[in-house]
Amino acid sequence: MQAFERYFLAANRWALILLLAAMSVIIFTNVVLRYTTNQSIEWAEEVSRHMMIWLTFLGAGPVLRYGGHIAVENLQDALPRPAAVAVRIVVAGLLFAFFGFMVWYGWLYMERTMFQLTAVTQIPFAYIYSAMLIGGVLLIVHWLLVVRGYVLHREFASDAHFDANASASL
Repeated sequence: MQAFERYFLAANRWALILLLAAMSVIIFTNVVLRYTTNQSIEWAEEVSRHMMIWLTFLGAGPVLRYGGHIAVENLQDALPRPAAVAVRIVVAGLLFAFFGFMVWYGWLYMERTMFQLTAVTQIPFAYIYSAMLIGGVLLIVHWLLVVRGYVLHREFASDAHFDANASASL
């Protein structure tokens, strides 16, 4: 299971790195061309916007696994341990329900937008909306990998790449 988790997280990270790098190159190239030649790449804005959507949905899972999303923890801090564990069980269940909702509605959006085309690149909007479906599935997998530690000990994953506590203190 640890090997799966390691490869899964590495694949997710590399997808994010490649998307961000490609988006940066496209935007940088478009800005340089616009200011040096008065011409721009007509598809650059649309493609970079769609890449940003994909970055958001693919990046939500790694942030979740490290506890980097905004959370209000005052209630569980004020409760005794058994009650705090019960609150975390409810939170975990609600998160699973929300991620399932994302997957379901991502699928519905894909079905409804399969024949609607983007303005410049003329690709179906379903490819952009599939980020919601895939991101929801990735959130479920990431959450399954850390939920036990969260519920029982209020622990999230940790490694040298991300420290949620340091990020929250900025």
